[in-house]
Amino acid sequence: MKFNKYILEIVVFVCGAVVMIFELVGSRVLGPYLGTSIFVWTSLIGVILGSLSLGYYWGGKIADKKPNFESLSAIIFISAILIGLTTLTKDYWLIGLQGVFSDAKITSVFVSIILFAPVSICLGMISPYAVKLKMHNLDTLASTVGNLYAISTLGSIFGTFLSGFYLIPYFGTNKLLIILLITLILTSITLSIKQFVKTKLFFLLIIVIGCSVMNIFNSVILKDVKFTNFIDVDTAYNRIWVYDHIDKGTGELVKTMGINNENHSSMFLNSDELVNEYTKYYNLAEHFNPSFQKTLMFGGAGYSYPKYFLERYKDATIDVVEIDPKVTELAKEYFRLKDDPRLTIYHEDGRVYLNKTKEKYDVIYGDAFTSHYSLPYQLTTKEAIQEEYNVLNDNGLVVLNIISALEGGKSDFLKAEYITYKNIFPQVYLFPVTRPDNGGQVQNVILVALRSEKSPSFTDVDSTLNEYLGHLWQKPIETNLPILTDDFAPVDYYINKTI
Repeated sequence: MKFNKYILEIVVFVCGAVVMIFELVGSRVLGPYLGTSIFVWTSLIGVILGSLSLGYYWGGKIADKKPNFESLSAIIFISAILIGLTTLTKDYWLIGLQGVFSDAKITSVFVSIILFAPVSICLGMISPYAVKLKMHNLDTLASTVGNLYAISTLGSIFGTFLSGFYLIPYFGTNKLLIILLITLILTSITLSIKQFVKTKLFFLLIIVIGCSVMNIFNSVILKDVKFTNFIDVDTAYNRIWVYDHIDKGTGELVKTMGINNENHSSMFLNSDELVNEYTKYYNLAEHFNPSFQKTLMFGGAGYSYPKYFLERYKDATIDVVEIDPKVTELAKEYFRLKDDPRLTIYHEDGRVYLNKTKEKYDVIYGDAFTSHYSLPYQLTTKEAIQEEYNVLNDNGLVVLNIISALEGGKSDFLKAEYITYKNIFPQVYLFPVTRPDNGGQVQNVILVALRSEKSPSFTDVDSTLNEYLGHLWQKPIETNLPILTDDFAPVDYYINKTI
């Protein structure tokens, strides 16, 4: 009896939780295709809020005509159907719409509308409809509205913490969408036991089977027919794909770790040689500081360079700061990463590590910048770079990978980062990897910042290092942009212009 008395409160609590879980899991749906930049989050939040508002309006209009529990049950059931359709079709939409729009902002808004607006509109209709059903006395109208919306908000808070701390890392994207679908169907059945129960249960069975089959199909075929041994993992921080494919440059089989639509690390299956050309430029550290011993690297991913480093520099140590412990687990399982007394791994944000470490280093490698879509801006600012300067020894240096052009409209991030480093370090040099003669091409650019004021040589007896040094960019870099600070770092805006 008490359950029936509070059935509407339970419904709005559950649906409030579903709204926030659906929004958070939406970031994991978009991540592998569009990244997790501020543009993606803005589009996702804006579209869902706008859709909820539309749902509030329509829900109130419909409830005023002929409110009953059967209609509310039907709205919730339709929400479940739409989540099922989203689950089944999301990869097709995202693959099909990639590259249709040149602007990342337009793409993320358009995709968010297609995938998340219909469900959000239906979920928005639930609270005003429940208010109408709950309203018995005009004298208590305000308190009734306040109570139900407070309960809905509490459900949203509960869903936020539950999904962020537990559900997404534990279940992953596709399973969690199916859990939301099941939850809504069971809620719909609870509201109206007699209304189309067999139909709802049959749909539940069909959609769960369909989603399971489609997820397998997507993993095997949709991602790329050239990918094999495909693994899709959700962590507390990222959506990660691990897969094998043929390297275009060498024709050899390569295993790659992709994090939120970016190739973050690759490894030859039959050797520990470096796959990505830009990582070989980290060896410039031995030219600028031949006696280095202790090094720090931001970004682990598949730990390709740290493994190579331990093999090449037998007397040196490397500390790696990787925010996501699951990434390290995957590297140990799939990328031949082994424990080594000369390798120390810290699982925390790079900026947090810089702020608190008491260690001193000869070299800092930056590989947290391999993303177009979700650059950690907190590592790009003057304050972060000052901390890098502080933890370096007198002859220390930073070797940083940046993806950018060196000239033109697609070079804004590099220009801003360059002048920010110049604000702290006495010497800063740039080495374009692919086309040292073409400043307008977006490519990997290695930034080397020296703590010493002594001018270095740009020739080396080692022919390979000498070749890398020959890529030195000698044209002036425009300094028409403000330096990046914790207060002002429009990194996503600059990166959007680059891509």
